[in-house]
Amino acid sequence: MSQLFPALHTASSQTALRFGDRALSYRELAGAAGRLAARLEPAAPVAVWATPSLETAVGVVAGLLAGVPVVPVNPKSGERELTHIVTDSAPGTVVAEPGAELPGPLASLLRMDVDLSEESTEVADATEAAWFPPAEPAAETAALVVYTSGTTGPPKGVVLSRRALASNLDALEEAWGWTADDVLVHGLPLFHVHGLILGVLGPLRRGGTLRHLGRFTVEGVTREMASGGTMLFGVPTMYHRLADACASDPDLVRALAGARLLVSGSAALPLHDHERLTAATGQRVIERYGMTETLMNTSVLPGGTSRVGTVGVPLRDVDIRIVDDAGRRIPAEDTETVGELEVRGPNLFTEYLNRPDATAEAFDGGWFRTGDMATRDADGSVRLVGRKATDLIKSGGYKIGAGEIENVLLGHPAVAEAAVTGEPDPDLGERVVAWIVPAAGQQPPREEELADLVAGQLAPHKRPRRVRFLEALPRNDMGKVLKRELPGRQD
Repeated sequence: MSQLFPALHTASSQTALRFGDRALSYRELAGAAGRLAARLEPAAPVAVWATPSLETAVGVVAGLLAGVPVVPVNPKSGERELTHIVTDSAPGTVVAEPGAELPGPLASLLRMDVDLSEESTEVADATEAAWFPPAEPAAETAALVVYTSGTTGPPKGVVLSRRALASNLDALEEAWGWTADDVLVHGLPLFHVHGLILGVLGPLRRGGTLRHLGRFTVEGVTREMASGGTMLFGVPTMYHRLADACASDPDLVRALAGARLLVSGSAALPLHDHERLTAATGQRVIERYGMTETLMNTSVLPGGTSRVGTVGVPLRDVDIRIVDDAGRRIPAEDTETVGELEVRGPNLFTEYLNRPDATAEAFDGGWFRTGDMATRDADGSVRLVGRKATDLIKSGGYKIGAGEIENVLLGHPAVAEAAVTGEPDPDLGERVVAWIVPAAGQQPPREEELADLVAGQLAPHKRPRRVRFLEALPRNDMGKVLKRELPGRQD
């Protein structure tokens, strides 16, 4: 397999990474990551305390250069979760930025700080021989161990190979026309696939530039996109705030209008926000679909014809199928029947670390069971309905997807946030329940009003039978609504 990051070997002065007012060229990144790689144990995984910092990016690249598995750790993880991750992955070292306070489970590990001070770099350049990475490890060598959210038990370590990373990033290069000239802007966390693999390793594999915001702000997006940014990655919560701001911020409108590509992921972008952003900027936000276990599976293609609300067509080398409850493949010409999406290809994870039982359960032959319910449009585009466990409602003999109902509810001017779930009903099996966060300064909409809105735009059997109001919906670090944490939910 070719090198993961060919540009690191060019000694180029082009900016590779910029976090705020701190930056590293490809030559400087190669030196800093190379020196750290030379100090890592050759066999044991390396944990990286994944703050949104230049040091995190250097630590991850160092582990990949050294050919050891990298375990990115969420700095917001609780002690119980951290203890599980450390025990399960058994890292020999933890890499962190200087001054970072590490909690107990990590504090017992050998610590290596990423020192990027000018003095440290100058001394290293003057005294150390050039470090050259060993031969590229085998394609199936573990590159990253990324832990899932653990909603149904302790987090599982998803083992991603070097082949999975390279093949998936190269497929996105083809789908998005991603080149070394692109300057990617985002403010995503660096312990998830979205922010780390797509958002850091993606630009580095292309030889382009990443500008990380540290944390997402509308002002930061405006500044970076207006000064040369060509691509923006975000999640729906971020694009919702950008859509709100576009109404009164002409500088933001101009900055987004000049982008080559706006990409949203990690959850569905509501139709209302799609429409507002396109009306303000003339840009269509591109959606894609992926998981920790699969990386990216599909994407809307820039300039393509797929309808808003789909997540596009399969990427190169990725096969998908939709199966019914009995595991039978639903014919491609059937665009109505909802089934579970299954995936196969070089993008798939290798295993759940130390969990052969869970790994075996996740596969049907060579097909990975995603747990996501979907239909497929006539042009091959995938339309996600929701998670099998939380977003598929079986009511009165119908299979109802929560997502399309949520999109309709979000179109109501008095609704700021919406989530739809099912709950037991003695007559229907399950009834549709809407969880609503009212818009600021608005009277909460009446239950009948919302039910009529859904029945009028979709179908009567999809209307909410119950409406419950909240001050905010529970969300994770990536902005996904945590439906299992809604009051009274037990599934």
